[in-house]
Amino acid sequence: MIRKTERAARRKLRVHHKGKKLAIKIQAPRLVVFRSNFHIYAQLIDDARGFTLCSASSLDNDVRVKLKKGWNIEAAETVGQALAEKAAKSGVKKVVFDRGAYLYHGRIKALAMGARAGGLEF
Repeated sequence: MIRKTERAARRKLRVHHKGKKLAIKIQAPRLVVFRSNFHIYAQLIDDARGFTLCSASSLDNDVRVKLKKGWNIEAAETVGQALAEKAAKSGVKKVVFDRGAYLYHGRIKALAMGARAGGLEF
């Protein structure tokens, strides 16, 4: 019987490798998401050059001012919009969404919707 953590690890590897392959193929950065119990983090990674273009989290000062809590759906949407603004300044419009082992619902979906509302395409 496969344990829950093993399923999550397999899902993470599958999503990560498919996203990385696609990002290199279409020459677009990956939008990588990390979710903890109290905060949410997102960053744009350029795999071809091997570095981070920009990042946003619920701990950033400009985002924290707008929020009461850093762990709810509202915070995730705000982080997505903040990342989209930073990406626009860097000249990035098209990205590949890498959700890792997280299912596409709740805070992960809210972050994606916020990024789309901010102008990112994926």
